[in-house]
Amino acid sequence: MTRQSDAFDELRRLMELEKLEDNLFRGVSRDIGTERVFGGQVLAQALLAASRTVEGRLAHSLHAYFLRAGDHDAPIVYDVDRSRDGRSFSSRRVVAIQHGRPIFTLAASFQVEEQGLEHQFDIPPVPPPDDVEPLALLPREEFDHMPKSMQRWLDRFGPFEFRAVRGSDPDDCSPQPPFKELWFKLHGQLEEDPRLHRALLAYVSDFHLVGTATLPHGISWVHGNLIIASLDHAMWFHRDFRLDDWLLYVCDSPSSSGGRGLARGMIYDQKGRLVASTAQEGVIRLRRTDNEKESES
Repeated sequence: MTRQSDAFDELRRLMELEKLEDNLFRGVSRDIGTERVFGGQVLAQALLAASRTVEGRLAHSLHAYFLRAGDHDAPIVYDVDRSRDGRSFSSRRVVAIQHGRPIFTLAASFQVEEQGLEHQFDIPPVPPPDDVEPLALLPREEFDHMPKSMQRWLDRFGPFEFRAVRGSDPDDCSPQPPFKELWFKLHGQLEEDPRLHRALLAYVSDFHLVGTATLPHGISWVHGNLIIASLDHAMWFHRDFRLDDWLLYVCDSPSSSGGRGLARGMIYDQKGRLVASTAQEGVIRLRRTDNEKESES
């Protein structure tokens, strides 16, 4: 088994929620070597929990807030409120709970399939995925000599392959325009369940997005001087897609201010169809150096 296939199997297990009651579900977490649960995991599990209370309709939008850091050593309980079921749309609210406190909230809307007017932004002129080099994976010997916590952090990318067109090199600390494009797909085949594909697209959409807001400032998480954390996440699903086929993530960041950065994303398939859109704001702060702390004392 490869690291990628092991990680794919683990990711699938994360999406297997335990039903406790009609509107109550429990999920487990993965230790990725940090003090908190990966936000994309909570986002995906909450969307799946909401989806399991809806029949004959698929999620078309979600809006979520990250309230507290999740504990990866404890299960997460998802409490779903069936807010409304109309003729065409259903609304759900989900609260993710750990240790008796909410850590995350999500509002999602579901719609019956129907036809309507169509238009979209064109896919940007980027090279196809076969012409783009994969993001570098560490050699096995180098990987094995890293601390276990760092191995888990790096291996969280294992279920997906990313091929960056621009803006995704964490070692490049030169100021760049706030734009990023990268191809990605899932390592492994998923069953024909659009609810699962949408949940896992929500999961992977949390990668690379808010980091786009750091590009103009020449800073990177790999150097340890950056504090970055998601505050919210919004997503809209426009058209059907498969996550085990190549998708293009096109991100931009229109503004950073007040210790926060805003990023937006559009996700296309290889045919140029816009399948989803995202938006996210996150905390972006630089850690104070020892010299700065001493000068203030």
